[in-house]
Amino acid sequence: MRGSSTTRAHGAMLLFSALVAGSFSLGHVIANDISPAALTAMRFFLAVLVMGVWVGRSGQISRDDLRASWRYFLLGGLMGIYFVMMFEGLKTASAVSTAAVFTLTPVISGVFAFFILGQIVTRRVAAALLMGALGAVWVIFRADFNALVALDIGRGEAIYFLGCVAHALYTPLVPKLNRGQSPVVFTFGMMVAALLLMSVYAIDDLRKTEFLSLRPMIWVTLVYLAVCASAASFFLLQYSALHLPTSKVMAYTYMTPTWVILWEIALGEALPPVGIWIGVILTMGALGLLLKNENNNRKNPLLPGGQSRQENES
Repeated sequence: MRGSSTTRAHGAMLLFSALVAGSFSLGHVIANDISPAALTAMRFFLAVLVMGVWVGRSGQISRDDLRASWRYFLLGGLMGIYFVMMFEGLKTASAVSTAAVFTLTPVISGVFAFFILGQIVTRRVAAALLMGALGAVWVIFRADFNALVALDIGRGEAIYFLGCVAHALYTPLVPKLNRGQSPVVFTFGMMVAALLLMSVYAIDDLRKTEFLSLRPMIWVTLVYLAVCASAASFFLLQYSALHLPTSKVMAYTYMTPTWVILWEIALGEALPPVGIWIGVILTMGALGLLLKNENNNRKNPLLPGGQSRQENES
């Protein structure tokens, strides 16, 4: 049973990375046509409607699930920050470079997981995180060594990085704050809280938005963001976070630049420069290292009994 749930969790994260990648490519297309705050509030509204029907039909929600509702507001606030920063960054940054910034989240999440969950990173995982970070940095600086030396990072990438910090904190907080709720119920609670927070934050932008004059591509993107990149991806992430160590959950972010390139090709964009592929290959190598099983019986000198608290590699 453990093996099947672990396999499903890996499959869920593979699908998660593909769905998230689509939000970069589609978001870049419409980023300058609508306020990031208004877009984020609208996506949470539609996502809550979708998840509300799902939860209502499942009959899983109970009064106990509503206790300690501050948990949902904390997680929802982090996701709200992430998405606003993402679309603000996409106004000036390319979809590929923002996807590369996203691959820095495993490193940051690993630090948070150590302090929040006591998860200890092995040497192999540390090497993989370093490899992935190097690949991400290479893409972020547009495969330009002079730009790297000069630390010439774009404004959009810098803004989005702040959002990624919020996302990295979100992942280890899911298992920490979950009190037996199913992934569906926990996701729904988080999204309702996010909607309430974003509605307050974006109220002025929502009032100024002329919804009837929005071009069709914005509505297509909004539906995709709400259904695929919000409701579905949040469920996949929470399900996986309950069955896999944080390092393995976040490992799948290294798939994002590759998926984004495929999305860009599908949308008629040109292939990125050859130099960019070096960074993409490094991130894929990092994914392979992070997903490789280690000998679970090997002693870990940092904890009694040789076990890291949750880093039982699956």
